[in-house]
Amino acid sequence: MRPVPSGRMVTTENMKTNIGLNDETRLEVGQILNLLLADEYVLYATTRDYHWNVTGPEFRSLHLQFEAQYEEVAVWIDDVAERARAIGVGAEGNWNDLTKSARSSADPGIDLAPDSMLLELLELHEGLVVQLRSDSSLCLERYGDAGTADFLTGLMEKHEKAAWMLRSQLEGCEEEATQEASHE
Repeated sequence: MRPVPSGRMVTTENMKTNIGLNDETRLEVGQILNLLLADEYVLYATTRDYHWNVTGPEFRSLHLQFEAQYEEVAVWIDDVAERARAIGVGAEGNWNDLTKSARSSADPGIDLAPDSMLLELLELHEGLVVQLRSDSSLCLERYGDAGTADFLTGLMEKHEKAAWMLRSQLEGCEEEATQEASHE
């Protein structure tokens, strides 16, 4: 404990989170954030798995692409955890709890074709976009938490951009396969 200018002592008892959201709302929004944290961890682990296990003619470029992506997702994970802490809720960090809570999954990278890896990552990003859109509305309309709604919308936009990039890359793969098939 330390004294504050008013002369009272700062303790955990008088450090109640007072941000304009009642305790029940903070806990429910915190649950949304912790479920998101689990889903982001699935994306992170899957992207890292694909970074390690990608093979083929595009190995180098995909290896580097996946590395850049998992590094970006790691920042997003930290942002989600910090948002939970900012509203006075704990951030799930235990791997067992995260894997049990995750609403998404993907195929393991060993022996998976590079275009299948790209498709799996696209589906994970798109799934997160759909979930974030719903969660953002819920936070604003049901819980009156404009801060978390805004945070989730910003994160959704990042996932939308990542999905667009992967989708564009996959469209290039489809075009190449069609051209190769027509030359045979």
